[in-house]
Amino acid sequence: MEQQQLQALTEELSFIYFHKPFLHQAYFNPRLRTTGGRYLLSSHDIEINKKYYEEQGLEELAGIIKHELCHYHLHLEGKGYQHRDADFRELLQKVGAPRFCRPLASRPQAKPVKRLEYRCKTCGTRYMRRRRINTERYVCGKCKGKLIFIGELGKI
Repeated sequence: MEQQQLQALTEELSFIYFHKPFLHQAYFNPRLRTTGGRYLLSSHDIEINKKYYEEQGLEELAGIIKHELCHYHLHLEGKGYQHRDADFRELLQKVGAPRFCRPLASRPQAKPVKRLEYRCKTCGTRYMRRRRINTERYVCGKCKGKLIFIGELGKI
């Protein structure tokens, strides 16, 4: 898909679902990594992540464009255009746009984090850490008691 096709698709979706024209630019931004698209408040343009089209197809791309058009039209009308606003959520539901896009398969998922538990011998205060600490060097912050290692609590 080329820039002109994206522009035409955006204008078409705007007329079909919102019954209003899209008068600005829609283009692919190769620098987008963690999001499917972005509405720019200053220029009213819409940027789209091309990887979503390549990996998940035209249907997912149309959903992302509808989501960004919700931001666009509400902002121009002076209504609540942010994710937390009721106007935005209502319009998303009305046009059938997704609130969030599905994650890309090519993007690696976050690794699980291990959690280590330490406890004070004197007062019993629990300390959760991601990295090991030297129990000979560090003491409880409340009572200065000796810390003991309880164990690893699994991945989160």
